[in-house]
Amino acid sequence: MYTGITANQRNKNAFTNGIRDGIPIALGYFAVAFSLGIVAKKAGLNPFQGFLSSMLNHASAGEYAEFTVILANAPYIEMAFVILVTNIRYMLMSCALSQKFDANTSFAHRILVGFGITDEIFGISIGRTGALNPYYNYGAMAIALPGWSMGTALGIVAGNVLPVSVVSALSVALYGMFIAIIIPASKTDRVVGIVVIISFLASFIVSRISLFDHMSDSMKISLLTVIIAGIAAVLFPVKDEEEDVIDKDAYSDKEDV
Repeated sequence: MYTGITANQRNKNAFTNGIRDGIPIALGYFAVAFSLGIVAKKAGLNPFQGFLSSMLNHASAGEYAEFTVILANAPYIEMAFVILVTNIRYMLMSCALSQKFDANTSFAHRILVGFGITDEIFGISIGRTGALNPYYNYGAMAIALPGWSMGTALGIVAGNVLPVSVVSALSVALYGMFIAIIIPASKTDRVVGIVVIISFLASFIVSRISLFDHMSDSMKISLLTVIIAGIAAVLFPVKDEEEDVIDKDAYSDKEDV
C-alpha cells in the first residue's frame, strides 16, 4: 500500500522513470535512424518528411520497406501491404501489453500506448512489476521517439551535404543493423536460425525466376515473409508460457515511488 501519494504524483513518478529508461533507447534509435535517413534521402525525402515519417512509423524494418517502396515508385496499396506485414508484430505486442494494465485504464490510454510501442519500449514495459502505469510509456515515448525521428532527419541532411562515397559507406551500416537483429535470435533459437537461412535462399531463388520479374523487391520480400513465417508457425509453434499474475492493487510499483 502506498497511501498518501496522489494519482498525479504517481503519474509524474512513472513519467520520470519512463524518461530515464528511455534515454539509452533514444541514443540507440538515433544511430540506427541516421542510417535510415541516408536511405530516405535516396528515396527523395526532405528532412521534414523524414522526421514526420519516423514519428508515424517506429520500426526500422517498416521504415526501410517504406523508403524502398517510395524509391521503386510503387503504388500506395503496395506500401500499405508492405508496412502492414513488417509491422504486424506490434499488434501482438499490444495485446500482450494490454494485460499489464489496470482494469480501469481507459481506452484512450491503451490506444496511445499502443501507438508508441516499439521492440525496446515493449521490452522495458513488459518487464515492469505490478500493473503498468501508461505514463511510464509516455515518458519513454517522449524521449525515444524524438530521438528516432531526429536521427532520420539528420541522416537526410548528411546525405545532402556529404560526398557520394561517404553516403554509400554509411548505407552499409543499415545492413549491419539487420545482422545485429537476426544473429542473436538465431543463436538463441535453432528454428529461427534455420528459418533465416531458408529466407535467404528463397529470396535468392525468387530473384532469379523471371516469373516474378514484374513484382517489386519489396512485394517479393513481403510475400516471402508471410509464407515462410506462416509455415514456420504451423510446423514449430511456440509453447504457451504460464501467464504472470498481476497484482492490480500495485498500480504504482516500488520503482515509481
